[in-house]
Amino acid sequence: MTYPQVVRVYSTYQDPDYECPWQSVAPRGSTGSGVMVAPQRILTGAHVVANATFVQVQKQSDPKKVTARVVAISHDCDLALLEVDDKAFARNIKPSVVGDLPKLRDAVQVVGYPIGGEEVSITEGVVSRIEVQRYEHSQRHLLAVTVDAAINEGNSGGPVFARGKIVGIAFQALPDAENVGEMVPAPIIKRFLDSVKRKKLPDVPGIGISTQPLENPALRRHLGMKSRDSGVLITAVQYGSSAWGKFVVGDVLMQLDGHSIADNGTIRYRGRHRCQFDALIGDFQCGDVIKARVLHKRKAKDVNLSLQPMKWLVPRTEYDRRPMWFLFGGLVFQRLTAEYLRNWGEHWWDKAPKELLHSYYLGLRRPERQEVVVLAQVLADAVNVGYEAFHNDSVTMVNGEQPVDMVDFVGKMDRAKGEVVIKLSSGATVLLDADAARAAQTRILDLYHVPGDRSSGVPKRRKR
Repeated sequence: MTYPQVVRVYSTYQDPDYECPWQSVAPRGSTGSGVMVAPQRILTGAHVVANATFVQVQKQSDPKKVTARVVAISHDCDLALLEVDDKAFARNIKPSVVGDLPKLRDAVQVVGYPIGGEEVSITEGVVSRIEVQRYEHSQRHLLAVTVDAAINEGNSGGPVFARGKIVGIAFQALPDAENVGEMVPAPIIKRFLDSVKRKKLPDVPGIGISTQPLENPALRRHLGMKSRDSGVLITAVQYGSSAWGKFVVGDVLMQLDGHSIADNGTIRYRGRHRCQFDALIGDFQCGDVIKARVLHKRKAKDVNLSLQPMKWLVPRTEYDRRPMWFLFGGLVFQRLTAEYLRNWGEHWWDKAPKELLHSYYLGLRRPERQEVVVLAQVLADAVNVGYEAFHNDSVTMVNGEQPVDMVDFVGKMDRAKGEVVIKLSSGATVLLDADAARAAQTRILDLYHVPGDRSSGVPKRRKR
């Protein structure tokens, strides 16, 4: 087969500079692959067009590139839908159809445009594993399919076929493994395309809980579980998530959407795959209602969950948006996000400050603390002498009050009079005279070529 519906995707993108959040890094270009799933509509990977400023697509053996635009994107599941306005582009090409979840050992074909070649590449392999994996682009744990076929950089975003239908979109290669890659499976693709068709939010919802296995007999007895009961212990509930107000810490989650959860946290997905119960979430859209059964104070009860987008104390995906920042007296404050942590390079999970990593991995989003505000850097000036070393440290208090989020923090700073006392998680204290800090703003902005004292999205200070 020649697969004329598989196209090359060219993306020009411009990432934000999280070290100097008021500017962006230089534009760059990259290529990936995609597949036509409807007339003039192309499915590809979200990472292929993340932060894109200009997108083009190109058919096989055709030197002409055609402009495309992103009409829908879900960074959670690493999928994006492009549209081409040029009606001649898709002429005489039959769009591909999305199939079903493949079975283990099914033969598949990975089709795309790997770096270094002009023609379409087809590599064959078999399905070797179906389970929940961490998606590198979003850090979400969702169902993924592993195939023993090479997925190179240019292949990414391209289709994986079985029996002539799309069964996945190639999205990442397994590290430290040769000719092994992973694909977004058909059920997640169908959910994404259906959400676009129904004009619903394409994000993958999240339950918003942390759990631990219940394989210890003594712990099971303590919780009042019977021999036939199984499930996982809920150890945390994120504020604003689907589970907030429905579950409490100490509940045992026993069933989700009619699937019994084993004591090790797994379910029998689609009747044939044993994988973590997270796999179910990829089948649903934000706004869907599913039923859960929990053991609450030794009594079983059914709960309806209205699925919402995932809420974290530290956001995992910040693509296609600019950083939120605020400058006061030369002190630059930002929200803590996964993108901010990537300032520490490829191995940021080992190199970033441990306190910030603790908030990322274990931080709990609560009504009183919904974001982490970080003193990111100090632009040296007479008004902030002695505070140069206090950077990459999170804010715990402003004049004795804990900030709820970045907007609340900025509001507290804007309203401050006299002395402004900022407590940091390291125990350090930063004290500024509010009038002196504001008087120094113009000088600091000019010296460091900063366009203003805050990003868009942060409310402006009301003049008194």
